[in-house]
Amino acid sequence: MVAEAFAQPRWDGQRLEIPPAWGPRVALDIDGHWFCDIEADGDGRLGLDLPFTPSGRDEFSPCIRSARDGEVLWPREIGTAPCSFAAHDDGSRRVAFEAEPMRAEVVVIVPVYNAPDAVRACLDSVLAHTSGRTRLLVIDDASTDPAIALLLAGLEGRPGVRVLANARNLGFTATANRGIAEAGDADVVLLNADTVVGPNWLTGLRRAVHAGDAIATATAVSDNAGAFSVPELERANPPPPAWSVADTARALWQQAGHAYPELPTGNGFCLYIRRAVIDAVGMLDEAAFPQGYGEENDFCQRASARGWRHVIAGNVFVHHARSQSFGAERRQALGRAGMAVLRERWPDYEREVGATLHSFARRVLDWRVRRCYALAERGWRARPRALVFGAVDAVPTAFEAWQADWRDAALIVTHDDDGATREERIGTDAASLAAWLEYAAIELVDLGEDASPAAVALRVQAQRLGIAVTDVLASAGTNGYTVAVCASRSFPDPRA
Repeated sequence: MVAEAFAQPRWDGQRLEIPPAWGPRVALDIDGHWFCDIEADGDGRLGLDLPFTPSGRDEFSPCIRSARDGEVLWPREIGTAPCSFAAHDDGSRRVAFEAEPMRAEVVVIVPVYNAPDAVRACLDSVLAHTSGRTRLLVIDDASTDPAIALLLAGLEGRPGVRVLANARNLGFTATANRGIAEAGDADVVLLNADTVVGPNWLTGLRRAVHAGDAIATATAVSDNAGAFSVPELERANPPPPAWSVADTARALWQQAGHAYPELPTGNGFCLYIRRAVIDAVGMLDEAAFPQGYGEENDFCQRASARGWRHVIAGNVFVHHARSQSFGAERRQALGRAGMAVLRERWPDYEREVGATLHSFARRVLDWRVRRCYALAERGWRARPRALVFGAVDAVPTAFEAWQADWRDAALIVTHDDDGATREERIGTDAASLAAWLEYAAIELVDLGEDASPAAVALRVQAQRLGIAVTDVLASAGTNGYTVAVCASRSFPDPRA
């Protein structure tokens, strides 16, 4: 097909209209990465609403192809047609968080049944990467593998950690309910024992669930979690082979943004639940879903019926092995049984999932992950970002140091931006400071000897967001940073 034989695409700053003769389906690349397929509507029109740029920047470069990775239809020279946006705010620059939501206690519940190697990897990652006011509750559902008892015995006496054991096998859902009850008034996170978490995982879930008053649950994204898999739905998505789970988690933390796509459900592999929602709709239905596989969907539908919403925390990556306790065949059978109950109780459930699964926000998330993974091919690896008041030359190379200073009643930050130096100016009011710290994915603030009122305000906002703060000068080197980061954890580092 020759593009010049037809009219050109039209762009009005909010919507991309494509000549119908190019249909009935085309593929849209944005900034060199596949974004989505566009299909003609009932009137034969081809187009896509773009309420904000996927990158969050003011400009983007679209490319229309005959199919994904197919012939280029427009522009004939890729990258020659940047389009300016009238609106590009994806919600990344949010209103400042209040102190209480981020300081409220959270109980992480890990039901365990056999699979000791997976359980060990899961618990080690939680102990290494969890910060904030948190307790860890591990419940052994009468495992038959003696290695589980030996493994969990090693946790006894650790601060903030409690281990329980069911006298008999209750099944996943009843075990999770026991944990929810034991958590008291705290919010909870249900975490499968075949997962591995990375840096900032709980901080990210906290921020997502508190991004709106009506948000009931927040679910992480994964390499293997059905509708919550990224960047390709319902598929196993191995991250770049050179990256560890921690590398991948930090990369998405910095690159995936905070658009928080919505679905009518969450996923129990890593699900944050507000206590207020449990109080309103009750516990998981262990009678209908004794082994899981549908219990969280039913819970979320009950919450939705009362006006609650469910979001995807796209910047929180959690590795999920799947089938460690039951095996793939039994898992599929349990999934079919659970879906039969859901269809009977919630006849609109699948339609609602289908209507939101390919939302613009979700497509943006997947596009950002594809772009992020492509960076690995260039040798990039995410490092924790440190906002430094002082000499950045002395900061250990394990950190990505961003230079900070106060100038003209503003916070001035200078950093590398894809090979170019970028300077940002941030207001010193609490809302601006907190919103920028979240947007920039800062993990550590080094104030040095700065005790000015502006520095105090920055410290407060960083601590509210779960960001480690140190007064150790950059010249103190790696040890100073390690002490600051470890001090922010609820669970002592087992390697310290």
